[in-house]
Amino acid sequence: MTRVCFRLRVAPERIPEYRARHEAVWPDMLREIERAGRRNYSLFLDPDGLLVGYYEVDSVLEADRYLAHSEVAATWERHMGDLFDGLDGRADQTATELAEVFHLEDQLAALIPSTPSSHQGESA
Repeated sequence: MTRVCFRLRVAPERIPEYRARHEAVWPDMLREIERAGRRNYSLFLDPDGLLVGYYEVDSVLEADRYLAHSEVAATWERHMGDLFDGLDGRADQTATELAEVFHLEDQLAALIPSTPSSHQGESA
């Protein structure tokens, strides 16, 4: 399983419309995301328009390929495209992917259970 995080920028003056459109995403689009294999998909929006998305998938390549050939996804992306700042192409294909630098469960799993932490009391 791969965790994917990405960012885009919603035009600040279009934020209310962006939020409204996501209150009722088309059922066909929801199903396409699911069929593509994306799970645990969330979007987070900062008041300045910074949009951060996160999802988990078994194969990024397969999911991206599926959505790239989906007419439903293409129609949704056209419907949403005017809400973004500096978008050159479909949002789902031009978002900036962020590198993962920390994952709690991975680091906890790597700990040796019998070795006490020398950094107890410190926080991230």
